[in-house]
Amino acid sequence: MMTDPIADMLTRIRNAVQIERPFVDMPATKLKIGIADVLQREGYIWDYEILEQHPQNVLRINLKYGLNGERVIQHIRRISKPGRRVYAGVRDLPDVLQGLGICILSTNQGILSNREAKKKGVGGEILCEVW
Repeated sequence: MMTDPIADMLTRIRNAVQIERPFVDMPATKLKIGIADVLQREGYIWDYEILEQHPQNVLRINLKYGLNGERVIQHIRRISKPGRRVYAGVRDLPDVLQGLGICILSTNQGILSNREAKKKGVGGEILCEVW
């Protein structure tokens, strides 16, 4: 049994980017799909797709690289962990690298980046940071 599926997702992405894989597969859940959607909206991945398989669907994330093969995702780190949850209000949302990176939050309005959460005026649990 996996205790932290979000950390597993981030580790799979981190490892795939290190060896410059074009895509990475993982078991699909609503939360993982929400995180992949935020990464796509913010320009860190090309896109994602859900592959119908039995017993569980598979989430395929197509990773993005620069023209000369440089990595778009330089750093991806889990912030809130099962043993230590980290919450932030709308006034306390962190700026990652003075706005060059993003935090992904779980809010009452869905999974959002810190930029989207500030626009909507909501806070929530800080899941991870990406730059």
